[in-house]
Amino acid sequence: MKQKIIHELAEIEKQRNIRILYACESGSRAWGFPSPDSDYDVRFIYVKPMRDYLSISEPNDVIEMPIDDLLDIGGWDLRKALRLFRKSNVALYEWLQSPIVYRQDEIFVQELKSLMPEYFSLRAGAMHYLGIAKGAWKDLQNEKVRIKKYFYCLRPILAARWIVLKKEIPPIEFFKLLELIDNAEVMRETEQLLKLKSVSDETTTVLPITVLHRFIEENLHLCEENLPETNEPKQDFEDLNELFRKQLI
Repeated sequence: MKQKIIHELAEIEKQRNIRILYACESGSRAWGFPSPDSDYDVRFIYVKPMRDYLSISEPNDVIEMPIDDLLDIGGWDLRKALRLFRKSNVALYEWLQSPIVYRQDEIFVQELKSLMPEYFSLRAGAMHYLGIAKGAWKDLQNEKVRIKKYFYCLRPILAARWIVLKKEIPPIEFFKLLELIDNAEVMRETEQLLKLKSVSDETTTVLPITVLHRFIEENLHLCEENLPETNEPKQDFEDLNELFRKQLI
């Protein structure tokens, strides 16, 4: 599959006349809890020839290429990506931390990563993860629960807790977030679910797990009550402009 993904990215470059600066895995495979039948969600950042940016019309800045049921590929134009980076778009910050990278311009990626602490809004990030966790929490209120729904709730609630407690960008990988679980019973149930998910399909269900429900509910309240203060957005973003210009030379 890795070779297929690399081939598809090369084909997109040729067909669209673009240059891919960074391509990675997102979703459950990047988070670290895929099921055997999980699909591949590839995301990338690309740059077009300079003349495409010198136009009175706003060019298309998104590429979406669903290849098949197992592989979904999509990307953002560099200017769009940097605008969203400036606005602390959480999805983009997660892409840049993905442990599965298919393509990258190392200098570009290193420069962009070095700017992450300056532009990431802790409050906006915590609220983003809380919003996802609340949505997933509703899916846990059933007689039977899909295993993946537990992780779709646990990961964002732990990411929000990371921001609240550590005051820094949370890691994308679930196993790193697990260090925040200080309850042995919660950890045991989570590890058992991880093992079960690794050998089960996406539709597998389990009975509600009381200790996890209690942990999630407690942390929803904890994070809501301790959101970071609103931080002033960075006014001078010439460093992002310069990063953009470098890729057009």
